[in-house]
Parts: sequence; C-alpha cells; structure tokens
Amino acid sequence: MPQAALPAISLVAVPGRRRRTIEIAREIERRGFAGIYSPSMFGNMSFCEALSWNTTTLPFGTAIAPIYQRTIGDFAQSAAMMHEVSGGRFRLGIGVAHGPSHIRMGVTPGKPLGDIRTFVENFRTQDGLGTLPPIIVAALRRKMVALAGEIAEGVVFANASRSHMATSLQALPAGKRNDPAFFIGNMIPTCISDDIEAAKAVNRRTLINYGMLPNYRNYWKEAGYQEEMAAIETAIAQNRKDDIPKYFSDKWLADNTLFGPASKIREGVEAWQEAGVRDLIIVPSSAAGNQIKALEEVFAAFA
Repeated sequence: MPQAALPAISLVAVPGRRRRTIEIAREIERRGFAGIYSPSMFGNMSFCEALSWNTTTLPFGTAIAPIYQRTIGDFAQSAAMMHEVSGGRFRLGIGVAHGPSHIRMGVTPGKPLGDIRTFVENFRTQDGLGTLPPIIVAALRRKMVALAGEIAEGVVFANASRSHMATSLQALPAGKRNDPAFFIGNMIPTCISDDIEAAKAVNRRTLINYGMLPNYRNYWKEAGYQEEMAAIETAIAQNRKDDIPKYFSDKWLADNTLFGPASKIREGVEAWQEAGVRDLIIVPSSAAGNQIKALEEVFAAFA
C-alpha cells in the first residue's frame, strides 16, 4: 500500500503506560502513518504537548478536546505553545462532547452550534501568544458540518456511516470539500483479526456507549438505520443495556467500522478515502489483547 495512503491512528496515553505511549508515537511516525489524533480521555492536551516535543514530522492533534473542560485562554496558551514547538504540526480538534461528559465536567452547555461558534470566535481573539493552530470541529449532522466549513480549518466525524458520507460532505462549500488543506477526518473503530466474528464482537462492544447517546442514534437514523436504532431505544427504555450490541446489524457494522483480516482493513481504508474522508483515523482495538496489541496488529497490516 503506498505510504501516502496510510491512515492516521488514534492513540491514548493510558495511565501507567505514558512513556511507552510516547515510544509508540515515535514508531507510528517512523512507519509513515498520516498522523496521531487523541480522544479526550486521560488528558489529550497534555499528551499532544508531549508529542510536540517528542516527534519531528508527524501531524497530530486532539480529536477531540471538549470546549467546556478549560477556559478559552488556557486552551489558547497551550495550543499556541504546541503549534510553535512542533513547527505547525498541531491541530486543535474541538467539540461539545456528550451528555455524560457534561455531567462529569460539571457544566451546563448551551446550544451546540452557538457554543462552538462562540468558542472559535473568542479563541481567535487571544493575542500575544504567538500563532494559533488550525481548528478542527467535531461534527455528525449537517448543520455542524456546515459550521465547520464556515469557521474552521477542518471537520472530524466519529463512528460515521460511509454510505452517508457523501450526503454529510455536501454541507461543506465545494471549495473546502475539494481543498487538500481542509481536514476531513473520521475516527473509525477498527479490529484486525482473521476471526471475523470475534472482530465484529469487539467493535459491537466498543460502540455500546455511543448507542446510548441520542445524538448518535439520530445521526444513524438519518443515515438509514431506523430499525436498528428503534430496537436500541426499546432496549434502553427497558433497561437492557447488555442487549444493545446485538442490534448493531452486520450491515450497520460494515458501514461504520472496519473489521477482519489485514487485507480487508486496507481495502476499507481505501474505500473510506474514496468516499471523501482523506484524513481517516483508525481507532484500533484487538480481539487478542489491549491497545498495544491492537497497534502491533495495525503495524503488521500496513507494513
């Protein structure tokens, strides 16, 4: 597979393995992957600061940092530092996150579109800090995609449906959609295994909590999965959370995740890129171990 077509990788600095994670990041860079993007758990801003000092060529960023977890001034100071030290390789991925995380942060959010617009406007008024990095806006549905196209340097989805991506991307101005400098990403759950059923089971478990979220169910209904989402809503109403995975149909799973042998994963990456997601971010899980095992499987698949 040509190096230029390699995806980016989602990476988390898990407590107790943080130094090891930096070593893995260097290996990801050495192998020519397209970038590292870190989700919000375990301090992704701090992890990205470590990447700014410990990598030399690799693009990296948050995917995402919830806008309510820091003051805007603190975000701007950290982001400007990383942007400068890394030589412009850092991207600040932001989003409104989800209801359960708002409870953990102790915040009461406003309207998502308005909150994101206000954050970006205020972030860019911060001065005296040096150059600020590009902003990538997390989106699912078309109004937020359109806002990303208006005010940001990119858009990032998570767990999106490939069959629906063309519709989603139509919300972007054509100039942004066709501009290689405009980031278009998707965080896609990925399990590499010759045991296809085991890999599917891993991805189904990975997505249980997303199935619990109304905004994701509404997106997947829009993408054509009304029957699956209705079954999940019934299970939630009846307090049957453990039943949620069985309602993620094989069709849905193939549209929203990557699973199976290495050759199938590589084909899936190409299909996503052809669908317009030029900055695909694989989120690795393993049917045979932890994150480190999953990354070993990714390295082998794209060697």
